[in-house]
Amino acid sequence: MTPSQIALVQESFAKVAPISDQAAIIFYDRLFEVAPQVRAMFPDDLTQQRKKLMATLAVVVNGLTNLPAILPAASALAKRHVDYGAKPEHYPVVGSALLWTLERGLGEAWSPEVAEAWTAAYGTLSGYMIAEAYGKAQAAE
Repeated sequence: MTPSQIALVQESFAKVAPISDQAAIIFYDRLFEVAPQVRAMFPDDLTQQRKKLMATLAVVVNGLTNLPAILPAASALAKRHVDYGAKPEHYPVVGSALLWTLERGLGEAWSPEVAEAWTAAYGTLSGYMIAEAYGKAQAAE
C-alpha cells in the first residue's frame, strides 16, 4: 500500500465511522445475501458482532501507518476465525461485502481511487491472515 492509499482508506473510514451501526447492518445483510452458508458461523443476535466488526476495522484502519504493530492482532484474529469455521475462500466474499458496504456508505465520496485503496488494504490484511491461519500456500491461491 502506498502512503496515499493509506490516507484514502483512513479518510474514507472517518466518513463511515459516524454511521458505523448502520454500516455494520448493511455489511452483514450483504454478506448473508451473497454467502448464506456463512450465516451459521454467527450468533442469532448480531448486535455485539456488529460492534466488534466496526471496532476491529477502526483498529486496522488506524494502524495502517504502522502495519507491523497490528499484525500480531490480525494473526490472532485469523486463527480464531478458523475455530469459527472460516475458510480461505470466505475471505474474498467478506472483502466483496465490505467494499459493497463502503460504496453505499460513502456515496459520492466513493471513487475508483478509494476502491483501489480499500482493495489494496483488504488484500494485504486478508492475505496475511490467510497465511497465518492456513499456511503460506493457501494465501498464494
